Amino acid sequence: MTTNAVHPVDERLPLGRLAALGLQHVLVMYAGAVAVPLIVGRALKLSPEQVAMLISADLFACGIVTLIQSLGFTKYFGIRLPVMMGVTFAAVGPMVAMANAQSGVEGARAIFGAIIGAGVLSVLIAPLMSRMMRFFPPVVTGTIIAIIGISLMRVGVGWAMGGPPTLAQSVDVPKLVEMTKLIEPALNAPVAPGAAPPAVKLPGPIPMVDNPNYGALDNLAVAGLVLVFILLLVKYTRGFVANVSVLLGIVLGCVVAAALGKMHFDKVGKAAWFDVVTPFAFGMPTFDLVMILTMTLVMIVVMIESTGMFLALSEITGKKIGQAELAAGLRVDGLGTVIGGVFNTFPYTSFSQNVGLVGVTGVKSRWVCVAGGVIMIVLGTLPKMAALVESIPTFVLGGAGLVMFGMVAATGIRILSTVDFKGNRHNLYIVALSIGFGLIPLVAPRWTQHMAHGLHPLLESGILLTAISAVALNLFFNGAKGDTVGAIEAAKTAEAH
Repeated sequence: MTTNAVHPVDERLPLGRLAALGLQHVLVMYAGAVAVPLIVGRALKLSPEQVAMLISADLFACGIVTLIQSLGFTKYFGIRLPVMMGVTFAAVGPMVAMANAQSGVEGARAIFGAIIGAGVLSVLIAPLMSRMMRFFPPVVTGTIIAIIGISLMRVGVGWAMGGPPTLAQSVDVPKLVEMTKLIEPALNAPVAPGAAPPAVKLPGPIPMVDNPNYGALDNLAVAGLVLVFILLLVKYTRGFVANVSVLLGIVLGCVVAAALGKMHFDKVGKAAWFDVVTPFAFGMPTFDLVMILTMTLVMIVVMIESTGMFLALSEITGKKIGQAELAAGLRVDGLGTVIGGVFNTFPYTSFSQNVGLVGVTGVKSRWVCVAGGVIMIVLGTLPKMAALVESIPTFVLGGAGLVMFGMVAATGIRILSTVDFKGNRHNLYIVALSIGFGLIPLVAPRWTQHMAHGLHPLLESGILLTAISAVALNLFFNGAKGDTVGAIEAAKTAEAH
């Protein structure tokens, strides 16, 4: 007697349970999903309304790409496993560098163009990625992920302080005016014909005044409270509550900030209840070859991590995947990134927090993630929700950011702990130099000022400098005969985006 038993991955649960479990997946990923549009939108110096639009577009595209990945779209797209797709933190560093080089709507259009171009290239190279695993052994993957976390920590600290270091002080205009009056006689002195005017200097450095809002102790106290609350939840709770500890910490911070009069809801009240996310809301994207190649390098790292996520999920669910299924899943990373660029948002990848949730709950049905994708689409059409997220004070996000971004760095360190440094001392040089190159843009932000402007987006990204140097040094010291099994295990360990 034969039975056509349905695999747990394909099991369709009752609608009520499906919706509840789908919402749980959304809550687990929500804080990470909305963090990237907040970071990039504010780096671009967009208006609060435009940042809110980025958040809506992000949630909307999250839902669409999740449906493609979990449901499947032809045999070429979709891993058909319980996967939630979200914006990857790996792309934040390069995008912030691009935003610093060109802000505003023009900068946004350039970023979206780079994302679309990289997405198209990612779709094309997806079948080749399994063959490239040997170039990404743990010593390379761990180093790259560590520098991603280190680079993002600057953003988290900036949030807690109330902004980037440039906001700590401003020019004391009244004192500067007084100083210029002192040198007016020298400036107005007659100059003999043919003689060079005398060099005139201010009688001292340009006067600066401290910004009272930067590093304010009450704001730091709220950020610290958020951090401590998250740590308490992580230590003393289990299961779902522990998985959404970052989100709950942000909620507590918002309550405290509102009670102190530091969080306002004017924009939430003015926002519409429902709106449609439209493609190319910022205008047609602009395409720059260097920026596209920069983002493509990021997508290669993202797909290496996705490979590990898919293999780990295959083991958790008991559904084996082959080369064709793996390629179909990786193509969605590329297709999702194209969709992201079209709908005014960012590169997409599988969210490993949700992979962990599958293991914790034991619910293996991909239809749960389909339900989660539908919920994300609905959230993306609610501008009031996006306006509420945009109104969260940066210092509240600072406490959560230190946890989220610090965990990325810690994951890289954990991967590096599996590397053989004793038997192969060359690995020490790979890590040392790659991290050193990655720190150049952090400690010397203007180091590219005498180089071609077109190279700035590439050279101002510590993540990409680390990736290029780590791969090159590994090839130099260890050759191309990489440990594919070790690379896959390293990718499985990469549980922070």
